[in-house]
Amino acid sequence: MLKLTILYDNEAEPGFKGSWGFSALLETEKDSLLFDTGWDGGLLLKHMEKLGISPLSFKKLVLSHQHWDHVGGLPDLLRVNPNLTVYLPESFSKNMKVEIQKRAKLVEISRPCKILPGIYSSGELGTKIKEQSLFLNSGKGIYVLTGCAHPGLSAILDAAKNFGKVRGLIGGLHSSTEFEKLKGLKLVAAGHCSTHKAEIQKRFPSSFLNIGAGLQIELE
Repeated sequence: MLKLTILYDNEAEPGFKGSWGFSALLETEKDSLLFDTGWDGGLLLKHMEKLGISPLSFKKLVLSHQHWDHVGGLPDLLRVNPNLTVYLPESFSKNMKVEIQKRAKLVEISRPCKILPGIYSSGELGTKIKEQSLFLNSGKGIYVLTGCAHPGLSAILDAAKNFGKVRGLIGGLHSSTEFEKLKGLKLVAAGHCSTHKAEIQKRFPSSFLNIGAGLQIELE
């Protein structure tokens, strides 16, 4: 089982509130982790409560990159869950690393590595804006979870191929126009900062999914 719940996104399902940023909870049969925190920690925790998710139910937090809309909820989360291990790109600022280390265990990521069984970090990708994505092995292929995809779809998807056949892509795609990279994917779940949703949906109607806070997906 590999279940993904969108906890924070610009758009939202009925009963949830959209807000600029991104966060998602990943659940396997034995464990779970949080990917990014959105910018409003209070809203993040409200969405967890609404979905019956305890902020103590996961012990690992992966941060994609150091932009406010992906790390802003961190202080509220660390306040209610002081036992987190935070995995972040090595390029995060020294000051932020110091503050996180006061409240949590810190793991700096530079190269691809395993976070949980079947869940891997891409390692730090990109040049101008460095970012890590997650590669999720569903048993039938690899799903890629992105924060904003700043390094570009080519770099991210090419890295994912080292872990298996890429089956789907989920998260923020920013302003990418590398539409040809999406050909053949079973799922293209675009959210957050994706500026070309309409074009992606037009080109790939059978695989496109518009995501928002409150959405839950079983990845097969």
